[in-house]
Amino acid sequence: MRDGSVTAQASLSLADARRIAIAAQGLGGGRPSGGIGIRRLASQVDRLGLVQIDSVNVLARAHYLPLHARLGAYDPGLLDAAATDARHLFEYWGHEASLIPVAMQPLFRWRMARAAQGIGIWRGVATFGRERQDFIRAVRDRIAAEGPMTAGAFDQGRRGAGGWWGWGEAKQALEWLFWAGEITTRRRQGGFERLYDLTERVLPAEVMEVPTPDVADAHRALADIAARALGIATASDIADYFRLATAETRPAIADLVEAGRLLPVEVEGWRQPAFLHVEAPAPKGCRSDALLAPFDPLVWERDRAERLFGFRYRIEIYVPAEKRVHGYYVLPFLMGEHLAARVDLKADRKSGALLARAAHAEPGHAVGKVAARLALRLQLMAGWLGLDRVEVEPRGDLAPALSQAVAALTPP
Repeated sequence: MRDGSVTAQASLSLADARRIAIAAQGLGGGRPSGGIGIRRLASQVDRLGLVQIDSVNVLARAHYLPLHARLGAYDPGLLDAAATDARHLFEYWGHEASLIPVAMQPLFRWRMARAAQGIGIWRGVATFGRERQDFIRAVRDRIAAEGPMTAGAFDQGRRGAGGWWGWGEAKQALEWLFWAGEITTRRRQGGFERLYDLTERVLPAEVMEVPTPDVADAHRALADIAARALGIATASDIADYFRLATAETRPAIADLVEAGRLLPVEVEGWRQPAFLHVEAPAPKGCRSDALLAPFDPLVWERDRAERLFGFRYRIEIYVPAEKRVHGYYVLPFLMGEHLAARVDLKADRKSGALLARAAHAEPGHAVGKVAARLALRLQLMAGWLGLDRVEVEPRGDLAPALSQAVAALTPP
């Protein structure tokens, strides 16, 4: 444990655990100075182990936002470049669909092998894989012969095994091949559409040539990466990070404890035993303010967010508008070492405004202080998104003070 020490079977206060978790995620010590290039960006993803992808674009694509929270106003094109042709990152099922450091690809081959057997894969795709292997092989052969293709390219009157190419069937075949690791995303294009190619033509040869680790070794490595990214975590937290089965994760954790990589600890108020990673920082305070995407790894496991911050967080995208409590696309606001507010944001690109559709303060926080610090983060986010102003709509208990704070930052 960096900058501190914890003895075996130690107890940690909830405040200590919170600071450790924030710092482990790269959120506690301020943003880097100087230019941000592709190597610094890739290093940040290495630290996290992955960034989750999501297609919702009401504010910005979900995978751009965690890096903005940690790096500030970086060029999102750098992330696209890092993922193009797997230069630094590749796309696969990590914590849902994710961009993952390409060197980690061998650690997911067990998942690919199971997917090829219909295990751990969407039921419909698994059924399709069992019943339509001839069609799947034909899809793969066409990509091999013609080069990178989108799903839509198969809906162009070309006859394949089993009849005319149809987008629905071709999409299922592509999903099966993707799960099984036979194809991967060369890049996303246009409206976020995958351009698929054979995995061996996308990933670097030095990665493809790495021997496949056995399942236990891969689980141990993934548990180690997850625990390091979390800093302090329960077994279920560690398993959830890469969507591992808890039953397969517990032996990996036991091995990591024996190896001295994890230290068992008790955390104030937690019912489950916790594990502290040996590389976890032990800061005395946290200085960063950050807007966290709904899929940010600090908060994506909702029970953990509640345990750490007393913050009950639910995504309301699929809730009817009249039944939403906090809004459509709500970002928690990390202020120092607390989640002090939540704000429903929309990038209105047509009018050039970042809209705060609703803003709510968390209990126990001074509204004026929260509003001032949140207003600054919103202004900086608007600039990063290429928007020229922030507009606050009158919804939520924080909205009046936030509107005033934004006005105070706006030049006359």
